[in-house]
Amino acid sequence: MIGLVPMGGYGGRLIRLGQWLNGDGGEDFEHAFVALPGNMIIEAEPGGARIVPLRYAGIHWCEGIYGLLSAAGADVAMAAAGLRGVPYSWLDYGALFTHRLHVPVPGLRGFIAASGHQICSQLADELYLRLGAHIFEDGRWPGYVTPGALYRRDLELRGA
Repeated sequence: MIGLVPMGGYGGRLIRLGQWLNGDGGEDFEHAFVALPGNMIIEAEPGGARIVPLRYAGIHWCEGIYGLLSAAGADVAMAAAGLRGVPYSWLDYGALFTHRLHVPVPGLRGFIAASGHQICSQLADELYLRLGAHIFEDGRWPGYVTPGALYRRDLELRGA
């Protein structure tokens, strides 16, 4: 299940600004992660994606999005292990914003979709894709997702 939490500090403010520029601001969720069996999570971090014990409070659990997933816990853990170490990319926020403005940049779609670097919400979306669950059905480019977009999609799936 995907969890969303607010982030404090300079990094949290930068992410919130990036989400706002992408039209995904409004709610105070700047970090996404995926819960794994055994009270573990996978999350994107500046040093690369890592699997660590769950340590957050005040979590918004994306129960509507979870309903899309039919994989067993072991499958989720295996798919997560395949994403361990994926580098973080602050540049993806700029790429997402550039796409939102419809700036014609050659190779932009491939850059955003590349699994060789991801922000936290892209990592969560990629994990679900690897398990056969498509969170978004609005024709967006692969990887064009922020924590705010996950929050809005979760509310939509819940009928809120």
